[in-house]
Amino acid sequence: MRPIAIFTIATLIPIPLLTLAALFGGVWVVVAWIYMTVFTYLLDQLVAVVPLPVEGEEFPAGDLLSVVLAVAHFGLLGVSIHAIGTAQIGLWSSVGLIIALGLYFGQVSNSNAHELIHKGRRSLNLLGRWVYISMLYGHHVSAHVLIHHRLVATPDDPATARLGEGYWSYVPRAWAGSFRMGYTAEQARLDRVGRGHMHNPYVVYILGGLGFCVAAVAIGGLRGLAAYLLLAAYAQVQLLLSDYVQHYGLTRSTIDGKPEPVGPRHSWNAPQWFSGALMLNAPRHSDHHAHPARPFPALRLDSDAPILPRSLPAMASLALVPPLWRRVMDRRVQRVMA
Repeated sequence: MRPIAIFTIATLIPIPLLTLAALFGGVWVVVAWIYMTVFTYLLDQLVAVVPLPVEGEEFPAGDLLSVVLAVAHFGLLGVSIHAIGTAQIGLWSSVGLIIALGLYFGQVSNSNAHELIHKGRRSLNLLGRWVYISMLYGHHVSAHVLIHHRLVATPDDPATARLGEGYWSYVPRAWAGSFRMGYTAEQARLDRVGRGHMHNPYVVYILGGLGFCVAAVAIGGLRGLAAYLLLAAYAQVQLLLSDYVQHYGLTRSTIDGKPEPVGPRHSWNAPQWFSGALMLNAPRHSDHHAHPARPFPALRLDSDAPILPRSLPAMASLALVPPLWRRVMDRRVQRVMA
């Protein structure tokens, strides 16, 4: 099997499952949830790691897959809001659909949008930007590119979790800090060229988010709006979990008053093949920070990169219980940073 086929199969199979869940509820909701959780975990555990492709071989196909996933994201959003808002499926099916779809948005749509906002082509970059806006998280585009990549593994980076900081304490600090610092960075760029606040992309992030809220009401009424807000919030929980897990406790040393260059040991990585394919190689995080423009099929596991004890989704679940998380991770952080 060609390597790009693994990414394609892993990311596209949930789309018909989630569509059927939105249309009919019931058992299809359970099947979609099982795929995103139990099935993914079992494949990670039972099947050997799949080797990476030859560099440069799969990039055009990778871009095409990213476009398909972005278009499917908007389609799933509309179908689900309509199904829940019009009571097309029952209450418990609606709750289950929000959970399953939130997992997909947080793990697949987020990873895909992250890939797209690093693209040089304006059309692809805009597509990723609007996926984030649809999850009411548009400011992440600015904060990730302008702040996180520059300040990662330093106390100034709001997305880097500190040693001993629980996830639920991290969330408000990371969300608010990213929003504020992203806006400031964008405005500083505008000030340098003499352009005003209305040119700040935050205007689009906020108005675009409001536009999606209006569309949710049009598609599914107030109940549809409530479902949309819950989906966006749950997707953001997933996104913040990824940031929390992938940089927890790791710091860059200071050299002559400046942070050392970003290296492999400043991100946690996960080698599991299926969850890696589902998240478009996002768990190969050290290589992404070393080469932000490198397409996802080419990301590699550096031999010096710290490795999580379980897959990224499994560790994200553990992070929801801070005492258990610290018991597993704090000693590992200290060994990496020694």
